[in-house]
Amino acid sequence: MVIHQKETNCNMKKLAGAIIISIFSGLAIQAQDSLIEDLIPAARLIDLSFTDSERTMMYHDIRNKLNQYRKMHELKLDNSVPMSLWQSPILPGMKFNSKQDPILWNIPSDISLPKNRNELAFYSLLQLASLIKHKKISSVELTQFFIDRLRKYGDTLQCVISITENIAMEQARLADAEIRQGKYRGPLHGIPYGLKDLFAVKGTKTTWGAAPYKDQEIEEDAFVYTQLKKAGAILIAKFTLGALAMGDYWYGGRTKNPWNMKYGSSGSSAGSTAATVAGLVPFAIGTETYGSIISPSHTCGATGLRPSFGSVSRTGAMTLSWSLDKIGPICRSAEDAAVVFSAIHGTDHKDGAAVNMPFNYTGKFDPAKIRIAYAGNYFSKLDSTSNDWKVLEAFKKMGLKLSVIDFPDSSIYAFDMIAIVIGSESAAAFDEMTRLNIDDQLTMQTANDWPNYFRSARFIPAVEYVNANRHRYILMQKMNEIVRNFDVIICPTWSGEQVAITNLTGHPALCMPTGLDGKGLPTSITFIGKLYSEAILLAVGKAFQDHTDFENVHPPYFQR
Repeated sequence: MVIHQKETNCNMKKLAGAIIISIFSGLAIQAQDSLIEDLIPAARLIDLSFTDSERTMMYHDIRNKLNQYRKMHELKLDNSVPMSLWQSPILPGMKFNSKQDPILWNIPSDISLPKNRNELAFYSLLQLASLIKHKKISSVELTQFFIDRLRKYGDTLQCVISITENIAMEQARLADAEIRQGKYRGPLHGIPYGLKDLFAVKGTKTTWGAAPYKDQEIEEDAFVYTQLKKAGAILIAKFTLGALAMGDYWYGGRTKNPWNMKYGSSGSSAGSTAATVAGLVPFAIGTETYGSIISPSHTCGATGLRPSFGSVSRTGAMTLSWSLDKIGPICRSAEDAAVVFSAIHGTDHKDGAAVNMPFNYTGKFDPAKIRIAYAGNYFSKLDSTSNDWKVLEAFKKMGLKLSVIDFPDSSIYAFDMIAIVIGSESAAAFDEMTRLNIDDQLTMQTANDWPNYFRSARFIPAVEYVNANRHRYILMQKMNEIVRNFDVIICPTWSGEQVAITNLTGHPALCMPTGLDGKGLPTSITFIGKLYSEAILLAVGKAFQDHTDFENVHPPYFQR
């Protein structure tokens, strides 16, 4: 009877095991069938279709890749970790000057302090440099003056994330001591400025404008901050940016337009631009991936330089797109931008895309040799009363000959290339934000904001990202065929596809004010230059501004 019971138990175990195997085999087949069926709509999302046998064949490879993704997700990747692939705008056969000549800045000697101290807020950098160099005002006094303006108007514009008073006063006292000892570093020595708050500075919060990071501290000094510190400039504030460098909405509100505070300043270099235009700082630093210097400069009436891709090392700056991010000065004039760019350009060899190119600025050019064109295909679409047409008239009055060209447009920019590039790279840069639902903490949650953008980008196939960049190479070639024939090309700032195209190709752009529209809001024009030709681009910008004086018109509210 005992033997019979053992046989019964054994048979029962075999039966149970068979049932379990059968159940799990069924579940496995069911799971496999489900995944195979999932490939039908998934394929449609990437403009493909597969047969039943092809989907069955794909199953095990896709399942294995999913397991590898999960292993990869267990490994931490900070935003500062770059790709191993580096973008370069330089095409085969391109040659550049490699010699940096000394820059002789024309710092005037006859500048006096204004009777109305508020006017000091809108002095040019060389005027302020004159006051500092000739000891008509100390750096400590000038720094305190601008800190007071930040405190008075910063909340009104919602443009300030933090005032770095302790750092500023320490740097200002050092500047004054060095100048007393005859150790004058140049036109930025003792001059206050602000940084877009995506640059790391030891001892400060670096919030990226986003709620999840509002208490973040990064113990690193960004390259651009280090360069300005070497030049003797004084960091007095870190300014707002649209959360994670999109738009003008940040975790504390919306940065305002100094000309009409019912409107936003645009972004993402929102605070840097609004503060500069309102005279809260003499200049500020911004960044651009796709319009983030050009757009707020246009909206607020600043002079913004988006340099050639790779002109300024991005070490210590938040990454949004490795192949598109650029750093540039936001100022009130082209000459001011030249002063700032001369201090920040170059590389620390930590940013694989950054290069050392000379910036041989003189502020002058030969009218007989300068080659300037305007984008006829863009201008022809504008109303004849547009301020853009007045720019062309100004050049003619200056005695400069203008050629007319067709600037690249949808005929060679046939699909939204930049959206694929930014989508893929930005979603990777903020991978955990989507996977861990950190994106729920961001202030803005519309279909046009980062949370949805990052989620949608997960469906961009690697093949399409690579092929978009191959098309980008063709775009670079076609763009070079046109740009290489001219020193400057004049474009309406928002006509056609030029902002997308020139960001993809890496060409420098200078956006400058051209007056006000019927609503009393700024208008602008954009000059496009050859790669690493910022010196001639800014010289032409200076000549235009010397002739027109648009850059000296300031928002009335902030002149009080």
